[in-house]
This record gives sequence, structure tokens and C-alpha cells, in this order.
Amino acid sequence: MIKKLKTELLTSIKNKRLNVFLLFLFSAFVILIFTKLSKDYTNTLTFNIKKINVPQEKVILNDSNNKLELTLKTHGFKWLKYYFTKPEITIDFSKEVSKLKGAYVYTKPVSYLNEKKQFQNQIKLLNVSPDTLVFKYDTNMVKKIPVLANTDITFAPGFDVLRHYRTDPDSVVVVGPHELVQELEVLETELVTLKDIKKNISQTVKLVLPENQKNLKFSVKEVELIADVEKFTEGTVKIPVDIINLPDSLSIKYFPKEIKVSYYTSLSHFNSISSNDFKVVCDFKKVSNNQSNLIPEITRFPENVKRIKLSQQHIEFIILK
Repeated sequence: MIKKLKTELLTSIKNKRLNVFLLFLFSAFVILIFTKLSKDYTNTLTFNIKKINVPQEKVILNDSNNKLELTLKTHGFKWLKYYFTKPEITIDFSKEVSKLKGAYVYTKPVSYLNEKKQFQNQIKLLNVSPDTLVFKYDTNMVKKIPVLANTDITFAPGFDVLRHYRTDPDSVVVVGPHELVQELEVLETELVTLKDIKKNISQTVKLVLPENQKNLKFSVKEVELIADVEKFTEGTVKIPVDIINLPDSLSIKYFPKEIKVSYYTSLSHFNSISSNDFKVVCDFKKVSNNQSNLIPEITRFPENVKRIKLSQQHIEFIILK
């Protein structure tokens, strides 16, 4: 029992000595760090440019120089903030730049920059490189670009979308340099993949923006994809065939005089569709020499039908003499 107590006592003393040693070691380290951080150091850092008050009708191009190398002298505590946050310097385009043809020019001496607030509090600016920044600009162009829905959608049996997919908004206003905006003809959405759909579609989808979008402003960057999905059925009607552009000097006999037209439509529209909504014609001007048949074409059909098919692709005819 006495031997056990003696062992525990020795262990406790050793642990206390270790703890005291670690405490002194940590204290020495803290003192060393504070001593180092209290000294002045000179170093060069890369500052990004933050542009403010750029005229609305102008846009700064990507190829413009947008960084400054600044040599600073300050104590270690001040240096810490530059290592933990990305340093930047603000340039006010309403009063700190001069305007030349096609470019803004920024050229300020070290003495001027030392007066900026960020360099006044125990921070001394020693050097700036380069001594001149040139910001090329272009006049903005405004253009309304249509949106194209990019879809891979399948429907449950008997269901379909009556009209084309639509987006809200159906177009995007793009503002930017002429050379960039004028190239844009359409903006596609990201691919929307849906399977076995049997109810209306309403889904927010992002636009696929051009790679050089940094200099462009878009009124929206995502749209709503919308489609009315309904139960569909097939219908058929018989339509008389009209011959057009037949010369007055000719008389022909053709067969058949009626043609069956099949179509696909929603149940809600099925009863409203009649043969009078369709028109099938054969254009005699399209007949070539020695041709004995006409090609029927659908020239009128209701907007609420799709997948229209003709039962026959040729109409036989003979010229009467």
C-alpha cells in the first residue's frame, strides 16, 4: 500500500513538472510571436483593382490591366490582415482616371496613394508598379436575345404537351460591348431531363451563358420552363383535295378526290375539331415532265393538333385532251 502511494506521488510530481514546462514553452512561443509581429517589415503584395463609379454606358474590357504591385512597410500585425484577406485597392472612375480615346488611364504617384485611408494607419507605401494602368472600354450595346428550351422529356402513355415548351421570360436583355453582344443570337437553357410525365411542367432552369460573360450583364440568368400536359387521343377526318395553279388550258382527272388525315390532340380539344379546320392541296406547278402523280400538302390545320399524317403521299392524275 505504501509502495503504491509512493509511485502515484512520484507520477504526480513528474506530470506537474511536465505541465509547467509546457506552460513556459507556450509562453515563450507567444512572446516570440509578439516580438516578431511588433517589428516593421517591407514586402511587395499584389493588389486587385476594385472599380467604382464606372459610367453606365461604358464597360471595362477583360484585357485591361487589373492589378497593382505595391511595396509596403508596416509592422507584423498589419501584415497579418493582408495574408488572411485578399488585398485590393479602389479606383474611383469619376475622379481618379483620365479619359482617352477608347481607354481610361490611371496614373497616381506614391504620395497620392499614401493619402488613401487604407495606407494612413501605420502603413507606409514605398513603391507602385506599374505606374500607369490602362483600362480599355467599349460602349454598351443592348440586345434582346430569345431563349431556347433544351429538353429531353418523355411522357407517360397517352400524355403529351400540346404546344411547344415555353419559357418565362421568353427572352433576355443583354447589355455589354458591341463585339460580344452582337454575336449572341439565342440563349439555351441547361438540359432539362424528365421521364414519364403526366402533369403540367413548371420548373426553374438556369441559362447556359457564354464563356466571356464577365463583361456582359443579363436581365435574368434563369427562367421558368412551362408546358401544359394533357391526355391525348388520335382523330381522323376526310379532307377534299384541291388542285391549285392548274393552267386554264388544261383539264385533268385525279384520284382520290378525298384523303384521310390523322392527327393527335388533347381530349379537351377533340370535339372542337372538324374537317373544315384542314386544307389539303396539290400544286400543279410542282409537277415535272412525265410525272403522273401530284404531291398532297397540308396548308391549313388547327393549332391545337400535332403529328399530322396523310393516308396517301401521291395523287394520281391524267390530262384530258
